[in-house]
Amino acid sequence: MFTIRSYSLTDIGRRRKQNEDSFLRSDEVRLYAVADGMGGHAAGEIASAEAVDTIFGMVKRGLPTLGPESEPLTEEKISKARRLIESAIQGATYMVFSISEVEATKNGMGTTISAAYIYKNMLVLGQVGDSRIYQIRDGQVAQLTEDHTLVGWQVKQGLITEEEAKVSPHRNVITRSIGGRDYVEVDTMAVELRRGDRYILCSDGLHGYLKEHEIPEFVALGGDNATRAFIDLANQRGGADNITCVLVEVD
Repeated sequence: MFTIRSYSLTDIGRRRKQNEDSFLRSDEVRLYAVADGMGGHAAGEIASAEAVDTIFGMVKRGLPTLGPESEPLTEEKISKARRLIESAIQGATYMVFSISEVEATKNGMGTTISAAYIYKNMLVLGQVGDSRIYQIRDGQVAQLTEDHTLVGWQVKQGLITEEEAKVSPHRNVITRSIGGRDYVEVDTMAVELRRGDRYILCSDGLHGYLKEHEIPEFVALGGDNATRAFIDLANQRGGADNITCVLVEVD
């Protein structure tokens, strides 16, 4: 059995008037998420908070459907865990969309979500938008999530290069979000855990300033020192957006 420890920190950044990011960190449920809200007039903050609260509640209530922890892991159980994460994110989508429809001042609000649930020896991920989850294993960094952005799609189609994407005027255009409609396509996947793994969940206020080769040295600081170092780095390099980082350590 793995020992799981997590740490988190969020910061308003240097240019925003309010923090519209939210995060979820529960070592008890082994559920983690970062949400980057949008919409203005405090609506982004509401969207991200509602999203993480809904996901937490739905996953926690859905855990009995996965069966006893003592039962062996099977492909069917992994599929069930992925469906649980997907359903929770869909629930968050419906919740945020419904609020925006009922309250005129919240119309158009939405949020990204990057969620991770540790089920037995698997990390089960759910993704909508452009927040990210990174895996750090044996000093190597892998981005586990795909950015749902216009420039991300353009790069995938070979229309522009990675370097062109970094300076594109469309780099902040999100193609999928929670709350824009009452349904959203959710990416899910499951990766096997290894002792010594580290996982970073972060909003684009961090990864927009971060170079992948820098991540291991910050993660090596460990715990609260690592999350503080990530936040400080983003602020030092501009702090143009809200900054949120959740670090999950697997030992």
